[in-house]
Amino acid sequence: MEPLAGARVMKWLAWLLLVCAAKAYAVRVTDDRGVSVEIATPPQRIVAMLPSLTETVCELGACDRLVGLDDYSNFPPRVAAVPRLGGLEDTNIERLVALKPDLVLLASSSRAVARLEGLGVKVLTLEPKTVADLHRVWLQLGLALGVADAPAAWQRLQAAVDAETRKLPPAMRGTRVYIEVNDGPYAASESSFLGELLARTGAANIVPGRLGPFPKLNPEFVVRADPQVIMISDRDAPAVKARPGWARIRAVHDARVCLFTHEQGDVMVRAGPRMAQAVRLMVDCIAGRGKP
Repeated sequence: MEPLAGARVMKWLAWLLLVCAAKAYAVRVTDDRGVSVEIATPPQRIVAMLPSLTETVCELGACDRLVGLDDYSNFPPRVAAVPRLGGLEDTNIERLVALKPDLVLLASSSRAVARLEGLGVKVLTLEPKTVADLHRVWLQLGLALGVADAPAAWQRLQAAVDAETRKLPPAMRGTRVYIEVNDGPYAASESSFLGELLARTGAANIVPGRLGPFPKLNPEFVVRADPQVIMISDRDAPAVKARPGWARIRAVHDARVCLFTHEQGDVMVRAGPRMAQAVRLMVDCIAGRGKP
């Protein structure tokens, strides 16, 4: 075979191998809308427009593929230099498209979905709100990103969560807890991500799941429930004693009110891979091991 012909054959074989590899990888991922999205090759330019998705992508080892983020993604620290593109209501579509992403991860509630798809951008809508949601999203992202280790990584995360729950002394299981996520007051109920993690520690949430994940409560509800422990943002804590009747609540009277910083609040409210850290904060609070 002449050298030129041999070179052409080698190029053809290389092209054939690439085609076969792409076909072997091609996957379909069903997002939160029930839409089946085909991903032909592992995406290398990813935009994530929800903090929990950003954190999960990084936990799965694909942080270096992120080319754009929402304004609120702030963990891990290495994402600080990634361009910001707005939020749920004000996504900068033009700037996002200019980044030429091969996959955009959005909350299902984002207003940008239809416009991006109209521009030919591949979109996956994923919005974890419970532990079961996060498990599903974790595996979907692992499939979409070509991360074969995703199922095993999830099992390691659950083992870490279980290890933290075991640190709560048995005598403190059943402790009645109130978790306030915002002034209002808005609370994390049994059906929220936070409520599910609290249940795994063995503590009792005073806010029933039937009220919704994050219900706005009448302050009198908390007085009547009389929690033994209160978890609240350090920003909102100064108003606690000023609320009618709250000085009589056992948690307030016994100084068992745990104040969380903004950064700690992010760890707790985001349905993402920092579950074990969230449980650690709650367990330390209930056990009275200093301020979290």
